[in-house]
Order: sequence, then C-alpha cells, then structure tokens
Amino acid sequence: MSPGKQASQSEAAAPMVAGARLEAMRRRVRLSRVAVWTVIAAGPIALAVAVASTPGTVAAATPAKPAAVRIAAAAADPAGYAQLFVSAWLRSNAEDATTVQARLAQSMAPDVELPDPAAGAQSKPQAVTAVRSAQRDTGAWSVTVAAQYADGSVRYYAVPVTADRSGTSFAVTGAPGVVGGPARAEVPKSPYGVTVPDGDLPSAVGEFLSAYLTGAGEVDRYLAPGVTLSPVSPAPYTALSVEQVLAVEEAAAAEKVPADGTTAHVLARVEARDSGGRWPLACELTLRARSGRWELAALQSGTARDGGAR
Repeated sequence: MSPGKQASQSEAAAPMVAGARLEAMRRRVRLSRVAVWTVIAAGPIALAVAVASTPGTVAAATPAKPAAVRIAAAAADPAGYAQLFVSAWLRSNAEDATTVQARLAQSMAPDVELPDPAAGAQSKPQAVTAVRSAQRDTGAWSVTVAAQYADGSVRYYAVPVTADRSGTSFAVTGAPGVVGGPARAEVPKSPYGVTVPDGDLPSAVGEFLSAYLTGAGEVDRYLAPGVTLSPVSPAPYTALSVEQVLAVEEAAAAEKVPADGTTAHVLARVEARDSGGRWPLACELTLRARSGRWELAALQSGTARDGGAR
C-alpha cells in the first residue's frame, strides 16, 4: 500500500477512535450515576462506598466540628446561707456553746465569737430574713439580713460571706455588723388608671373569683376557650366581694361588652372572709370579650394557661 493511502486511512481512523473513547467515557458516567442513585436508596453507608469507587474526583464535604459552647456558671447568691447563720448566731449563747444553735453557728463561721446576752434579754428573734445581697468581688459577698422581734422592732445585720467558684461551698468570714435598713423605694404610677363602673366586667370578675377562691360554682364556665385553671383547693375563704375594679384600657369601662377579641387588663380589689376574719386582697386578671360576655384569659401569678400566657 502506498504511503498516501496509509496516511488517508490513519486520518480517517482517528475520528473513529476518538468517538469510541468518548462514548466509553459517557457510558462509564451513566453507569456511575445509576450506581450512586441506587446506593442512595440503600442507605448512607452504601453511598459512602459508592462515592469512594466512582471514577473521577469527588470531594466529600467534611462535617464541621461543633463549636465548643461554654456556659458561664451564674454566681451563686449566698443569701440563704447568711440568713441561716444569723438565725443560729442570734439564738446562741457564749455561756453554752454546746447547744444545737451554737454548734451550727460555729460550724458556719468558726472564727466568729458567739454573743453573750444578759439574762432575760430579748435576744431570740421571731423571724430572720435575707433582704439584700451584694457581690463585692469574685466570691466575696455582703448579705443584709433582717431580724424581727416580738415587740415589732427590726434589726439589720450585714454578713460577709465567701463562695467558691462552683457556688457549692460558702463560709461566713467575719462577725455580723449592724447596719441601717434599706430605704423605701418610690412607688411607680400604677398602669391601672381607668375606673370600671358596676356592670358586666366587675360581675364576671366577682363570679370568677368566688368560684376560684370560695368554691362557689364551677371555674370552667368563666374561662376563655383554650384556658385551663383549677380552683384553689381547699377553698381558703367562705365569702368574697369585689370592692373596686381598675383597668388599663378604656374599653373595660364601656357600658356594653365590646367586640369579640377585645382584651382588658384589670386590677380587682376584693374583700375575702373566713373564720379568721376579713382580708383585703388584690388580683390582677386579663379578660377577653366573646359573644357578649367577658371571659378570663389569664390570671397574674396564677396557673391559667392558654399557650403560655400567664
């Protein structure tokens, strides 16, 4: 065969070889795709094997490591510890360090001397209550504790307390100091500025509170849809009357029940009675209008629930 013919045959065969190679590559890609979709249905382990064996370069995304979250422990307030110490310390006597109260005080503050009250002196308080805590430094606190006596007098003590880093261990680091009591804070203006006259809303409030606090009637009949509330049990009072109702919204004072969905936040001043006497109380409630009547939607500091409302 002449060189010219050989050259022409080689030039003709080149496209055929290239086409065959291209078709083979396409076939491998199709088979790989089929394999991958098959193992996806089989599960994540099979998918990992398939990706590792698939021709070509496949970069698997490495899951990012979760960032370490550090939650700083809240500083433990040693108010209760200081209150317990002052109660035991005031009830102790240096002349008899073997009493239960003296041993407790010494275990909490080994370096603090016990008091030495005179015979017959008023040394034992009726009640001891922590009223203020102030953190001076890391682990160092000053707790103000009030001691109330039978004659109505109150004495305030400042107690130095230290706490460890975990807030699980405390110690009184010095003797209590007598300090002045906290000043009375200025009372902010009440948001309940609308006086509600006698009518549907005060009646609804009175009927609900009577059922809630005296057991007179069913509580459920006064609740808005979705609200759940159980009456106080056992009923603490035998009778209850509404003395005054104040509201935040003007709509609460309307002569007629407003449109459905109207909400009123009210403060009810009531007089409750039991065998022990008469008790002036105040209750904060939220009511909602529906079908020409007021229904309870929430009770402040109560257990009424309607998806989180309190």
